[in-house]
Amino acid sequence: MLKEKILKAIDKNSKLTPKELAIMLGSTEEEVARLITQLEEDTIICGYPTLINWDKTQDERVTALIEVKVTPQRGQGFDRIAERIYKFDEVESVYLMSGGFDLTVIIEGKSMREVASFVSDKLAPMEAVLSTATHFVLKKYKEHGLPLVQENQEERMLITP
Repeated sequence: MLKEKILKAIDKNSKLTPKELAIMLGSTEEEVARLITQLEEDTIICGYPTLINWDKTQDERVTALIEVKVTPQRGQGFDRIAERIYKFDEVESVYLMSGGFDLTVIIEGKSMREVASFVSDKLAPMEAVLSTATHFVLKKYKEHGLPLVQENQEERMLITP
């Protein structure tokens, strides 16, 4: 189906224009533009973020994954507490998980101290939060399906007799 083909194409490169997509997918520019508008209105396409390798800039950032155990709220499950958490500016992502904890919260801060402050001052005191465990990302190799590091090209030494 054309909608899925459009989504797969722009998932890796949101800079593709409707004209480029139409050529790639064998459709018309008008049809592609109409479908993209429909996908946006249906909130299937929720935005067009840019993947930036912040390690190559002067802007120091710390990324943390926080495991959160919560008490689900009657009639709303985990949705209400997840919504309260994702409204904080520091929060990049929130996921409902299976296993030993309930939510994974991914945040970015300028320092470990800033992340710790978020956890201790904003996240942990929430009445539904039972516990947290914070893990700091030391290096990102791949994000959103795209590598952030140069691939090593192994060079073999020529051995002559």
